[in-house]
Amino acid sequence: MKTFEKFKLGDIQLNNRIVMAPLTRSRAINNVPNELMRKYYAQRATAGLIISEGTSPSPNGLGYARTPGAYSKVQIEGWRNVAEGVHENGGNIFVQLMHTGRVTSLLNLPEGSRVLAPSSITLEGEIYTDSKGFQPHDTPQEMTIADIKKVQDDYVNAAKQLVDAGVDGVELHAANGYLLEQFINPKTNVRTDEYGGDYKNRARFVPELAIRVADVIGSNKVGVRVSPYGVFNDMKGDYDDLVDIYTYMAEELGKLGIAYIHIVDQRVAMNAPDFTTNIKRTIKTVFEGNIIVGGDVDSISKSEKLLNEGYDLVYIGRPFISNPNLVEKLKNNQKLIDPNPDTFYTPGEVGYTDY
Repeated sequence: MKTFEKFKLGDIQLNNRIVMAPLTRSRAINNVPNELMRKYYAQRATAGLIISEGTSPSPNGLGYARTPGAYSKVQIEGWRNVAEGVHENGGNIFVQLMHTGRVTSLLNLPEGSRVLAPSSITLEGEIYTDSKGFQPHDTPQEMTIADIKKVQDDYVNAAKQLVDAGVDGVELHAANGYLLEQFINPKTNVRTDEYGGDYKNRARFVPELAIRVADVIGSNKVGVRVSPYGVFNDMKGDYDDLVDIYTYMAEELGKLGIAYIHIVDQRVAMNAPDFTTNIKRTIKTVFEGNIIVGGDVDSISKSEKLLNEGYDLVYIGRPFISNPNLVEKLKNNQKLIDPNPDTFYTPGEVGYTDY
C-alpha cells in the first residue's frame, strides 16, 4: 500500500506517507516547549512527518494561551529537546511558524506587544485567555511597510534558529485565517499599497516570505500551508479571484522548489462549504511539487484514495491525539480511540500523553 511506502521529502527520508497535522494543544507553559511536549511528539514519531502545533516567530504573534514561540533562547532550546525526542524514535519534525495576526487578545501577548494585521478590521467573537476567560478579540493596528519587513525578519530568524537547533524544517502557516491568510483574503485585506488590491499584491507576502526563509535554511526545508475556500476565523470562503490568487502563489512557490504545499480541507472539521472548483488539483498541477492533502482521514482506504489520485502525502489530525500509535493501528486495521474534546487545550498530561 502506498500509505506505508517510504518517501523522500527534500533531503529527509520519511518512513511512510502519513503526516501528523499541526494541532494546537496549549501545553507550552510561559510559551516555552517543555518536557511534556517532548514526550507527546516522541510518542507519535512513527508518522512519516510531524508538523508541530502553530509556533509564533515573535511575541506579537502568540494569539492563544500557552502556545509555543520560537523567538527566545529558552524556546529554541525547548524545540531542540522536542526534535531530539522525535529523532531518537526515528521520526522527522517540521515546526509550523504561525503568526495569528488579528486572532488574539492582548491578554495572551507579553507586555508591550501589539496586535497587528494587514488592515485594521476586528475579528468578531471572543478568544480564551487564562487570566480573564473569554474576551473579545482586540482591534489590530494596520501594519506599516516597516512592520511587514519586521515580521518577515522574525520568521527568518526563527526558522534559522530552529533548523540550527536540529528541527528538520519549517512550515509557513498561510491558512485558517491567521496573519498570512489575512493578507491573501479580500475580507481582511483592504490595503491600497503594494500588499493590497489585486490578487498579485495580496499574494505578495507569502512567496516573498518563502524566498527569504529559503535563502537562509534551504528551500527543501520549507513548506507552506494554505486553506482555499476556508471560513475558519471568519474568513471569506469564496471570492472572485480565489483561483487566480492560489494559482499565482503555487506558480511562485513552485519556482523556489520548496518541500511541499499543504492544502487544508476545512469541509469536515471546520464546516466550510463545498469547493466550487477542484482547487487542490489546480494547485498540484501548477506547483509541480509535493502536495499534502487530507481532511477526515481515519482509515487506510481514505489515505489510499488520496494517494491514488496523485497526491504525495496525507495529513491526519485529531486521530493522532488519542492514538499515539496511529500508524500501527491503521496498518493492522485496529479500532481507533476517540479523543476527548474537553482536554484539547487544557494544561497537563491528561488527554495529552496518557492515552
